Amino acid sequence: MKVMHLDELNGTENDVEHGNWRSRRFFLADEGVGFSFHVTVLKAGTTTDMWYANHVECVYVYQGSGTLVNRDTGEEHELRPGTMYLLNDADKHSVIADEDIHCTCVFNPPVTGREVHDEHGVYPLLDAEGNRLDTPKG
Repeated sequence: MKVMHLDELNGTENDVEHGNWRSRRFFLADEGVGFSFHVTVLKAGTTTDMWYANHVECVYVYQGSGTLVNRDTGEEHELRPGTMYLLNDADKHSVIADEDIHCTCVFNPPVTGREVHDEHGVYPLLDAEGNRLDTPKG
């Protein structure tokens, strides 16, 4: 059993801030549990383009509001507390944050914590040592 508190992650290598968002990552690939679990805040007034070509992501919004946009179809979905969405088909998407959007995120395969979105919004697929296992998308 492992018990942690969000505050324990503040200022550690599992506390990652990158432009439009801050993600505190509880469990990563090195835990060996088959998924990673993050608490993420997307900053108000920002638009973040993402494409998890190598991962499935499930997101639960518990605070804030905005819009999820499917960049391939143009379809838009309201984000508000209680909304959950699953990105299970390498969905190219954008999140428009009207307010700070607080959410929990689960990734499979788990991320290592070293990933940064590339120019296409993709997290590379990394092994535990940080070596890239996929071919860059384009």
